[in-house]
Amino acid sequence: MNNPGFYFDSYYLALVVPAIVFAMIVQARVKNVFSRYSQMTNRRGLTGADAASAILRRNGVYNVRIERISGQLSDHYDPREHVIRLSDAVYSSTSVASVGVAAHEAGHALQYQTGYAPIRLRSLIIPVTQIGSSLAIPLVLIGLVLNSETLFAFGIVLFSLAVIFQIITLPVEFNASKRAIEVLGEGSYLSEDELPGAKKVLSAAAMTYVAALAVSVAQLLRLILLFTGRSSRRSR
Repeated sequence: MNNPGFYFDSYYLALVVPAIVFAMIVQARVKNVFSRYSQMTNRRGLTGADAASAILRRNGVYNVRIERISGQLSDHYDPREHVIRLSDAVYSSTSVASVGVAAHEAGHALQYQTGYAPIRLRSLIIPVTQIGSSLAIPLVLIGLVLNSETLFAFGIVLFSLAVIFQIITLPVEFNASKRAIEVLGEGSYLSEDELPGAKKVLSAAAMTYVAALAVSVAQLLRLILLFTGRSSRRSR
């Protein structure tokens, strides 16, 4: 019998917990792969910052800055400020892993330059999904406390928007990694025997987005099942 509470119920154990375990395994693999190829220095001696800068120049992008940021694997591209922020472990490191990660972030800058449709769509819906992700769970909780199906259902709709955002993010991240590997090879920034290492790092990192989506989909399904279960009991 399902526990009517929000956190401890069979749906959570059957759906969300396995997804969280999967996400933890993926995260552990990312750290392991990154650590492994962080020990491999690329032959050209390029740092992550060097690689990102060279890729941008090669593709005619001159309005994007490259900055150092604290944190581990906190690398990202900020399209609003036109800046690639590379973590301490990437910015000045000459490892194959660092060059791969930096190239991936440069790949996002190239997506904006070329008008890549999914990343533009993602940028357009960010404000809506940010509101949805921040209000969804509170609305579900209030709906449970007040026994309001309307608030519960609205919370689910808002949570669905956040899931849609994650779905759109998948092709954006995979495409950025694809661009990174291609340009690293075409520009000879990494040698043929170094490219597979960078590809493994980026593939492992891309799986974190798959894992995050799996957790969100599991949570969304859980909420829908909780909602339909409560609705069916009320209609009896």
